[in-house]
Amino acid sequence: METKTVKTPWADYVGDVPLHLEYFEGSMFDKVVQIAEKYPDQVAFDFMGKSTTYRHLVKEIERCAKALKTIGIRENDCVTIAMPNCPQAIYMFYAVNLVGGIANMIHPLSAEKEIEFYLNESKSVTAITLDQFYHKFESVRANTNVVNIIIASVKDELSKPVRAGYMLTEGRKIRKIPKDAPVIRWKEFMKLSNHCFYQYRVQRAGSDPSVVLYSGGTTGTTKGIVLTNRNFNALGQQVIAANPMFRPGDKMLAAMPLFHGFGLGVCIHSMLSQGGRCILVPRFTAKSYAKLIVKYRCNFIAGVPTLYEALLRLPSMEGADLSCLKGVFSGGDSLSVELKKKFDAFLYDHKATIQVREGYGTTETVTACCLTPPHMFKPGSIGVPFPDTYIKIVEPGTDHEVPYGEEGEILLAGPTVMKEYMNHPEETAKTLRTHDDGETWVYTGDLGTMDSEGFVYFKGRAKRMIITSGYNVYPGQIENILDAHEKVQMSCVIGVPDPYKMQKVKAFVKLVPGVDPTGVTKEELMAYCKKNIAKYAMPYDIEFRDDMPKTLVGKVAYRVLEEEETARTGADSQAGV
Repeated sequence: METKTVKTPWADYVGDVPLHLEYFEGSMFDKVVQIAEKYPDQVAFDFMGKSTTYRHLVKEIERCAKALKTIGIRENDCVTIAMPNCPQAIYMFYAVNLVGGIANMIHPLSAEKEIEFYLNESKSVTAITLDQFYHKFESVRANTNVVNIIIASVKDELSKPVRAGYMLTEGRKIRKIPKDAPVIRWKEFMKLSNHCFYQYRVQRAGSDPSVVLYSGGTTGTTKGIVLTNRNFNALGQQVIAANPMFRPGDKMLAAMPLFHGFGLGVCIHSMLSQGGRCILVPRFTAKSYAKLIVKYRCNFIAGVPTLYEALLRLPSMEGADLSCLKGVFSGGDSLSVELKKKFDAFLYDHKATIQVREGYGTTETVTACCLTPPHMFKPGSIGVPFPDTYIKIVEPGTDHEVPYGEEGEILLAGPTVMKEYMNHPEETAKTLRTHDDGETWVYTGDLGTMDSEGFVYFKGRAKRMIITSGYNVYPGQIENILDAHEKVQMSCVIGVPDPYKMQKVKAFVKLVPGVDPTGVTKEELMAYCKKNIAKYAMPYDIEFRDDMPKTLVGKVAYRVLEEEETARTGADSQAGV
């Protein structure tokens, strides 16, 4: 049967892109196995100098799945994975899928109270994390339904020479876990596979839930986004269809984190389900990122604008040969026209023949669902939709489409649209709506326009959100935490412009009567925040106020505080502060 194609904006340059794709209907693990059978001896991923083939990848996933079955994981059980990008995290992710479970992906740097929330929200029965995060899990364990905690260590996956260096540097900083701690160490856990002899595989369909990622959604309240096998498999096929220059064996620098749709969906599953090679980066800086691009001659890299801004300033990139690059993707925040110009010039000066391409998406659609074509850039545009993905611009909250060029709310439809918000049927009903065209549309809460050629332009967020180094931070969540402190009467959290992070988090606090706004009070609140707020969302400063500016309806006028801070920052920079 001949596949119909349509001329898309990128078709004149790298071949026709199909209007519709035939989507794989099995599980995520099934899709990886299909690739492993085709390219068994090809490298699936590299980790700190050590390579793993597709054949070995599948073997380790199966061992891990048997071990999960041995400790009692059954179909639809949730397993929390709080790990950086490392081999154990990859094995566990696909093993949970193989036994019919649901992978609950969370940030390993989450605060204790956040971890407790994630474990309870998902009703997780098992969790895996690194040795350095054990104490946080142990402190909240009694308040959850978690039966087993599996502890992995980065050193276990390193080659001998690298392991020795690691133990002398990073390894020395890790707080010791008591020998009698009620945990299963990774090596002992994998040996449990020897006690499982049959029926560890659970047949799963494309429509079955497979992953939970977290987002503030359109309201800013943390919710688990339930995604299916089809969502992830479709994304992999779409990413490759929109990048026909991809060839099996091409290397992707997987530095974006696993708990993020961009990292898990594009950098990991899109590659492993299509025959790519992931360069796993457990913790990166702009310096290490740059080093790995050059060392591995990466073909594809993905990052947030702050990362690309940092790469421009790195002395170590002088003279670097980037002719190996086939695709450079930017997401997680708006890429300014100015930064794009600078980075495109940087790529050109380093022998790359391509430009940075901006994408757009939401966690409700796994990640990107719209991408700038390889050779057709329009200033300010976030590109055109992937195959089978539809975008329309409507009057906010309605199904009335606005004319080309007019601003409205961005709606998304297609095979990557989530199943639901976990435990939030009302929120699900508000965000997912079926229109007369029969499509289920995601109401993103983002504002944008579309031109007559189908190019989409992101204009801003209808919802209140701070983006710091590519992470979404919802002020309402931090305010709720601060307001719960006995010394706080009222708080307001804003994003302050920052040349590197784009925005950094600042809190304004009105204390309860009788509490003095001293340095000791500030330190107490900062320590409280540290325990309850993830590291990336921590306020860099708390400013005490006698009162807060109010709107006409009596709400805290956060925009007034933003304007004051912007004016102050501008005055400081003019004064040379």
